[in-house]
Amino acid sequence: RSGRKMTIAVILVASSSQLEQEIIDAGPEYRQLAGLPKALVPITGGRRVLDYWWGAIEKERAINEVYLVTNARQFKHFERWATARGLPVRNVVNDGSTTASTRLGAARDLYLGLRRADWFGRSKRPDVLIIAGDSLFYREFDLHTVLMESHVCDEDSSLVVSYRLSREEEACRRGMVEIDMETRRVTRFIEKPGDGRNRHVTTTSDIACPLFYLLKPDAVDALPEFLTEARAGRAFTTINTAINTPSLGDYMEWAVNLKQLSIYALKLPGKFQLIGNAGLREYLELVEQFERVDDPTWAIGLGTVTEKAQARVGLFGNPSDGYNGKTIALSIANFWASATIAPSERLALVPHPLFDPCEFGSLADLHFVSRREGYQGGMRLLQAACKRFHEYCMEKGVALPKRNFTLSYETNVPRQVGLAGSSAIVTAAVKALMTFYNLDASHVPPPALPSLVLSVENELNIVAGLQDRVVQAYEG
Repeated sequence: RSGRKMTIAVILVASSSQLEQEIIDAGPEYRQLAGLPKALVPITGGRRVLDYWWGAIEKERAINEVYLVTNARQFKHFERWATARGLPVRNVVNDGSTTASTRLGAARDLYLGLRRADWFGRSKRPDVLIIAGDSLFYREFDLHTVLMESHVCDEDSSLVVSYRLSREEEACRRGMVEIDMETRRVTRFIEKPGDGRNRHVTTTSDIACPLFYLLKPDAVDALPEFLTEARAGRAFTTINTAINTPSLGDYMEWAVNLKQLSIYALKLPGKFQLIGNAGLREYLELVEQFERVDDPTWAIGLGTVTEKAQARVGLFGNPSDGYNGKTIALSIANFWASATIAPSERLALVPHPLFDPCEFGSLADLHFVSRREGYQGGMRLLQAACKRFHEYCMEKGVALPKRNFTLSYETNVPRQVGLAGSSAIVTAAVKALMTFYNLDASHVPPPALPSLVLSVENELNIVAGLQDRVVQAYEG
């Protein structure tokens, strides 16, 4: 992966919004925001929407060029923003539009940015990261995870991010995707179903795709063809009229549905924020949310999360499940293991004072404890659980937030008597990690949880089958 191609970032900041008009109408209290492009409105600590993206991009060595595409009305704002951060003025592209009626559309703006970067004239064409500059994901969005995703690095495929619509959101305001859950390939893209040219198009999917794409050269190469087809009214079978302001959602729909380009999805747990589709009230809510996260006491205020997993008794067949045999088992409610997780500055695993002793009264005491209890405490279980949880999320395309924690465990399951105490600790730890990162059954389906727990114990060369993990995952 260290030899993979470099990436250029194109940040689109040419659109206007309802927010800008509402700020003007709101009175003197918000006068300092009047006239600011929505990508430059402040969020917290003097940082603007665009600053959050810039901070993430600056840390990525794989991104070696950044271009902004804006309109004529807002050009000076972004020119000054760029020069203050060391971005060459040449990298700020003016699309020439001055009003909503003369806008070009995001697809043409992207093309202008790529022309300025001389992307089409290069012998070795880099990947292109496309970002809506007025958008924010959750506070701890990890850009590095996206850039290092296996489909991007190993399989040379384009990537989009996706998330599950909340109850308050309408599909007709988003690009919606249908995904093969096994391969994660995007099988269908519908730009704003039920609205505009797609007003008669429906989908059963509740998975939305914001404007954040990492495109490979084959997908970028197709952009000029799409623009030609859109202008001629041949881009879509549902209509035969010209699209004068083609969006990037229009382009993605064409690229996936008609060109059948190889595009895969990465899931985002958590909340997605788009300033462009928001008014003043939504903007103020976003500011409040980010101020809470930036507060040093924020992690303390979140409290802790504790998840439990019960012990189990094997009635029949134990341990034939390790050899594909059949068993009958049940869980025991009065014996359990629990895992407690809380946000922290650095990631820490806490040894259990009884089962992971680090201090002894004497050498003879250490000898006695080691001979009786052995060397198999719970710390290795926690560490392996964290490792396999991270690997599972990478395999399944789940983009975890960049968030640290402190993880500890407790158990009252008697040791070495066949009540599945070890798998109870692992199950509780995995459930705690899921809760901490806001993952649900769409990210880790219930049938997958026992196999994930078993893979943790296989990591530690513990010989086992699925019996314990199935009972502890489903209980009963």
